[in-house]
Amino acid sequence: MVFSRPFPSSLAITKSAVAALLVAILVACSSGGGLYGPIQGDNRPHTGVDRARAMPIQGIDVARYQDNLDFRTIFQSGIHFAFIKATEGKDYLDPNFRSNWVRARDAGMPRGAYHFMTWCSLASEQAVWFAANVPNDPDALPPVLDLEWNHDSSCKTKPNRADALEKIRLMLDAMERHTGKLPIIYTDIIFHRDVLEGQFFPNSFWLRSTAAEPHQRYANRTWTFWQWTQTGVVRGVRGEVDRNTYFGDQNDWLAFLQTGCDPRAIAALAPSGRCQAAK
Repeated sequence: MVFSRPFPSSLAITKSAVAALLVAILVACSSGGGLYGPIQGDNRPHTGVDRARAMPIQGIDVARYQDNLDFRTIFQSGIHFAFIKATEGKDYLDPNFRSNWVRARDAGMPRGAYHFMTWCSLASEQAVWFAANVPNDPDALPPVLDLEWNHDSSCKTKPNRADALEKIRLMLDAMERHTGKLPIIYTDIIFHRDVLEGQFFPNSFWLRSTAAEPHQRYANRTWTFWQWTQTGVVRGVRGEVDRNTYFGDQNDWLAFLQTGCDPRAIAALAPSGRCQAAK
């Protein structure tokens, strides 16, 4: 992801997302390529992430840098999900969020919104901004909290670990209350080392690692999503795009779509009322 700036109700992903996946399987199989074969699509491939290209459930994340996205073509090309930048800090809305949100939905693409956390405004202010701009759509994927140091921002604040964790937990709680889904934590190697390493969160993790597999960079943090390149190429996207993969196979993905939770964590999370499958 890129910096751009100058308790739960129903925790289920609705059946429409599952139906959309089945449609994509039929489209891909009828085209002769097969949905679950390797998808190359990287302008600067690194051998350290070769395994990611062959994993069956592929996705992208997008922001204002990708314009005029053709989500129908993207979905039919074998991309299973899209995370879409929504908000940043307490007052920034990605100019393409609303159109991307609607167009992805209309194409049948499972999609989730992400918020980029900044460190120069209160977490409570950022939570209000997120809730004001991101629809509580029952068919959306869980929201994502993007946690990085704001290197390219005018904000030079770098809170200590305890303060950062307090802000993070407040924001995660607010996002879960708004959407009814357990948020996903996205992070990079540096922020994870400085703040998140050794900390327990019930949330799924989405880890950025473009030159090695995540277990080599994140102290064996269990991951659900892996961002494996920022120089990806996908039909329906002009220019380069971040590419991602999901940890499991088709059955694991269907379980995620139905519950909003990593299937490996459902047994532990279910007593809290989370991860309820769609009825």
